[in-house]
Amino acid sequence: MGMPRINRVFGAVNVGSFRISAMIMGLSETGEMIVLGSGHRASQGIKRGYVTDMAAATYAIRDAVERAEKNAGTSVSSVWIGCSGAGLGSQVANIEIDIGGRRIEEEDIELLLVAARDSIQPDGRMVLHAQPAHYTLDGAHGVANPRGLHAEQLGVDIHVMLADGAPVRNLIEVVQNAHLEVEAVVAAPIAAGYACLTPEERELGTALIEIGGEVTNVSLYAGGMLLGLKAIPFGSTDITDAIASSFGIRRFQAERLKCVSGSAIASPTDHREMIPVNGPGDGEAGPAARGADDSNRIPRAELVSVVTEQLARLTDEIGKALKAMGFSGSRGSQVVLTGGGAELAGVAEFAQAALGRPVRIGKPPALRGLPEAHSAAGFATLAGLCLYAADDPIDIRSVGPSYQPTMRYTGLGLVNRVARAVREYF
Repeated sequence: MGMPRINRVFGAVNVGSFRISAMIMGLSETGEMIVLGSGHRASQGIKRGYVTDMAAATYAIRDAVERAEKNAGTSVSSVWIGCSGAGLGSQVANIEIDIGGRRIEEEDIELLLVAARDSIQPDGRMVLHAQPAHYTLDGAHGVANPRGLHAEQLGVDIHVMLADGAPVRNLIEVVQNAHLEVEAVVAAPIAAGYACLTPEERELGTALIEIGGEVTNVSLYAGGMLLGLKAIPFGSTDITDAIASSFGIRRFQAERLKCVSGSAIASPTDHREMIPVNGPGDGEAGPAARGADDSNRIPRAELVSVVTEQLARLTDEIGKALKAMGFSGSRGSQVVLTGGGAELAGVAEFAQAALGRPVRIGKPPALRGLPEAHSAAGFATLAGLCLYAADDPIDIRSVGPSYQPTMRYTGLGLVNRVARAVREYF
């Protein structure tokens, strides 16, 4: 089957502490999302989600985008940026207005949304997202489109995502220095939710845990929207550093050991299995690992012990964050792990035992043209950025008389034209 005609093209860049990745996705005339090209490279100038070296980060972003453009056979001039740091915070604003029992008109919805916009109190922070999740009629939740219905009171729940202004401005500037316009900065948990969670999971109650290189974002979805968010300054790179420190080896060796031979689940045969510290092409360069044999091999059991010790620290912090957000008892249903750290062997089983909840790995959806290498959990946020971009209307800056709400009870991508208007207001 030939490639259908592409009507629109979206570019996305996920700026992580371990890896910077870019994707170019097209929306076909049939409404199908098609990955045209993608690319990634090692991150530079980024620490715990914050820009620490403007020149290095600019080069890395430009390089990742050029790789995606080469694979796609086309170029992009603007991109949607994924943000995992910048002190992300989440809140829900609940607003109601009196209707008096009459039929709800379009003007009533506009009045409600304006009132909701005015009620947001960013407290000096930047509003990244302000998205209506669903309407309420006389306290009854789950109304997709209230127009034409009767009610005494009309309400709306709006999810607001906040971030520290300076780190976001640094992120925008570093992308602009790479000769790219910034369409929007999207919080990583929002983008990851687009890629990994079904509407039912967002409704029933699901914890989405994105394990990045140096930051783990714990977000809680329930009632169709993101209700809480906690960033933990610990990620898969910290596990790599612990391995390097424990065995006295270099980081690239520790990263390879973790990815190739590491596991979150111990096996009875681990103590009998010896794994080489040096990889193909390394030769005999460098000192022998601490506790290694004459061939510079270490017991796999010792490697697994270091990995599980660090994972226990992480899951302990995740458990505390979930408890603080009320993810307990009957409200807590499922946990979804995503991000590069979720690619570690056995991590889902380890997390399930530690958290006492069903756990699965969240990966990008099956998109046409998506390379197998980019179908892993580490690229879920990147794919989610493109899906978010496709769901966000262009050139709608305010709520006006021609506004037509197209609500979907999912908590994501809901009346994005209103979200854009709120962002412009602040």
